[in-house]
Amino acid sequence: MKDIMTAPVVMELIRTVTNMYDHGWDERNGGNVSVMLDEAELAEYLDLTRVQRTILTGFSAPELDGRYFLVTGTGKYFKNVQYEPCRNLGIVRLRDGGTNAELLWGFSDGGKFTSEFPAHMMSHVARLSVEPQNRIVMHCHPANLLAMTYVHDLDEVKFTRTLWQMCTECIVVFPDGVNVLPWMLCGTNEIGEATAKKMETARLVVWAQHGIYGAGKDLDETFGLIETAEKAAEIYMKIAHLPRVNTITDEAMHQLEVHFGVKAREGYLE
Repeated sequence: MKDIMTAPVVMELIRTVTNMYDHGWDERNGGNVSVMLDEAELAEYLDLTRVQRTILTGFSAPELDGRYFLVTGTGKYFKNVQYEPCRNLGIVRLRDGGTNAELLWGFSDGGKFTSEFPAHMMSHVARLSVEPQNRIVMHCHPANLLAMTYVHDLDEVKFTRTLWQMCTECIVVFPDGVNVLPWMLCGTNEIGEATAKKMETARLVVWAQHGIYGAGKDLDETFGLIETAEKAAEIYMKIAHLPRVNTITDEAMHQLEVHFGVKAREGYLE
């Protein structure tokens, strides 16, 4: 059996969370990532009959029963993942309609998955219902997107259009736009349910005064979604107090739609 530390998905997650920390998106133990795994591929690295312990999830997700996830741990600092992956990451299998998680590897210090695990799993369910290839859910605290929620109207159409106008690539990278939730208590099933509902129509969901959730088919795509939105928010925060002499017009964005073969979210452009 192969060493789990040589599994491409484990190595890529280590690189990704390290990069997220280096970007300043995940201070202290802020942020979390979950990756849905393929059972056949995982069986090359782990004995799937060996369950270390069972962890109560505190929610129900029957659609994910029997699914496997690589996930970051609660209270863990992303800066430490590259040095102690087995302590800071874990691989679990959901059982009993998602109410229990069987730990197959990781969390070697007795820890468990992130407190945002319900929000992640509910978002996985939502994304799978509209795009079966989406296997990643990523949450972090990019400073400029966070700052933008203090000074910008949280209307989703207005928020999205502002981001689209900041960088030419934005409408190409996230033509489905950005959904926004007002401030809610984190780590609860309520915010998980609200996020999942928003995930049905967009791969990016901003939590006002908190951070952002992103979903995608792989770690690169999901990281890139957040990275692009954060770059746009950075530009906005630099110019918001200045008179805008030029902008990317709706006509220009329609040209981008045609040229890159994308379709902007219905009703978001004139």
